[in-house]
Parts: sequence; C-alpha cells; structure tokens
Amino acid sequence: MNAARTSETEPDPQTGLIFARILDGAGGARPADWNKARDWHPENEQETLWLHLDRTVDAVTDWLDSALHLSEATVELLTANDTRPRAFREGGTLVTILRGINFNPGAEPEDMVAMQIWADARRVVTLRRRRLQTPFDVLADVDGGEGPQTAGDLVTELVEQTVAKMSRSIVDMNDRIDELEEEGDADDADADAILDVIADIRRNCLALKRYMSPQHEALLEIGRTAPPWLSEDNRRDIRETIDRLRRYLEDIDVSMQSAVVLQDEINSRAAARANQTMYMLSVVAAIFLPLSFVTGLLGINVGGMPGVNDGDAFWITVALLVGLFGFQLLIFRKLKWL
Repeated sequence: MNAARTSETEPDPQTGLIFARILDGAGGARPADWNKARDWHPENEQETLWLHLDRTVDAVTDWLDSALHLSEATVELLTANDTRPRAFREGGTLVTILRGINFNPGAEPEDMVAMQIWADARRVVTLRRRRLQTPFDVLADVDGGEGPQTAGDLVTELVEQTVAKMSRSIVDMNDRIDELEEEGDADDADADAILDVIADIRRNCLALKRYMSPQHEALLEIGRTAPPWLSEDNRRDIRETIDRLRRYLEDIDVSMQSAVVLQDEINSRAAARANQTMYMLSVVAAIFLPLSFVTGLLGINVGGMPGVNDGDAFWITVALLVGLFGFQLLIFRKLKWL
C-alpha cells in the first residue's frame, strides 16, 4: 500500500480501528484486522504491534480498559478531547500526549491536533480525534519496508515527525513577515490590511507557543524517565528533537517580536502621516485666518465704510490682501513652519 492510499484510510465506526500493523523488526510490517489486533500476542521477539485508533468511538475506551488493563485516569487521559501535551511513565509503559500542526483542508495551522500515545515494549497504540498527518507518513515508511523496527523506534519516529512538521508553519510565518515589511515600505501600502495580517500572525504565534512550550516539557520528561525499551539511540534522537523544538520556540519568539516591531513601525508611519496632515491644515488655517478677518471686517453692511463709492477700492483691497499673504509666507518660512 503506498502513501497516497494509506492517507485515505477511514476509521471503522464499530471498533475505531484506522489501521493496524505488526512490525517485523526489519523495517517492514504486515497488516492486521481488529480480530487479530485486539488479542494480539507476539509470535517472536522481533514483532511489535502498532494500532492507530479513533478515540471518539466508544469501543476504543472499552478495549483500553479490558485488553490493556489501564487505570481509569489513564483511559480518560487517552480519550479526552481537551488535551495539553504531557508525558509520564506508568510502570514499564509510556503515556504521551503530543500536539501536531493541523494540515487538514480549511484548517488553521495554529489549530493543533492532539495525538495520544500509549506504548510498552511490544505494543504502540496511537489515538486521535481529528486526522493527523504524522502517523500516515510513518505508516508509508513501514509499508515501504523502511520504517521503525521496534516500539522505541516507532515512538521516537512519531515524536520526531510531529515536531519536525512545525518548522513549516514557522518558516511560512517568517516569510510572510518579510513580505509584509516590503509591502509596508511601499507608498501605496494598505496599512489597515497589513495590520490585520500582523494581528493574525501574532495570534498564530501565541497559539503555537501555547502547545509547544508544554510539549517541550513533555519531551524532557520522556528523556528523564525513559523506560528500558527505549534504546540509547532512541534517547539520543529524542534529545535532538528536544533541541530542535527549543529552537522552534526561539524562532516563534523572534517572529512575535518581528511582528510587534513591524506593527509599531506601521503605526508610527500612520501617526506621522496624520500629524503631517494636521500640521499642514493648521498652517493653512493660520494663513487664511487674518485674511478671513480682514475680508469679514470689510464685508459688514454698515454705513460709512471707506471706499464704498470708490471704484478702485476693491482692487486696492485685493492688493493689500495679496501683500498680507506674501508677508505671512515670509514670516512662516523664517519660523521654519513651511
């Protein structure tokens, strides 16, 4: 089965099974149906069962309780909808909750999708409510004969790919900020539209950090309390994933700061343009205020006004007003108002 076909797998509405694979310990696997998977026992030391389930199906909760004999708290954690990334060891098993970028059509990247993982030395159970790309990418490697070989390898690969896919959204945001900086430098830039995009980017950054920060703590907890079936290579790879996630968190902080700086710069430019407009209006008002006063004074309808019967009085008044206007311009230039 190729990657395109496995990515289209839908959960069984009765059992919640999306897919099941029995890893052969050499990078490949063979498929298994629910009847075989639910009561599975390894036929040799190399085999590992991987179940990918839809946790919204009631049968999944019953199976976790009856077949895996998990505590009520653990079952509730593995099937809960509101999940925060965390990890803990329960005896020889590892329980992990991760958040991955939502690449489903029409979804926002910051609307991250949860994936719960329960694993021991021979079984790995992954659970989801909404479709997450990471399990299908790993499944494609397994079906191609180049996938994980052990339970530790599988958990490590799931963690690595979940974190690695975050870089795409972070890079896209940084590229978008660079584009907005260029757009903001243009004279005809739409400041309101740019500010709306910046606000969206800042919200995206906050949403990503909301889950990535506890996810970083969860991976640290895996490293501190790793079960014995996680090999030294697995632990080293998880440490590298932790470092990568830390860099992503730093990149998000830089993106947020860049967005804030760009937002402040655009607001400052808009304020400067508004101040310049108000300044010019004030200068124009200052120029025409005395002219308006003189014309208003001469326009009153009162007897005895000088020049009423003089045909040249109008042109004399116009000349005086032009002279007053020129004198004002001279004074404004000396005061550096113009």
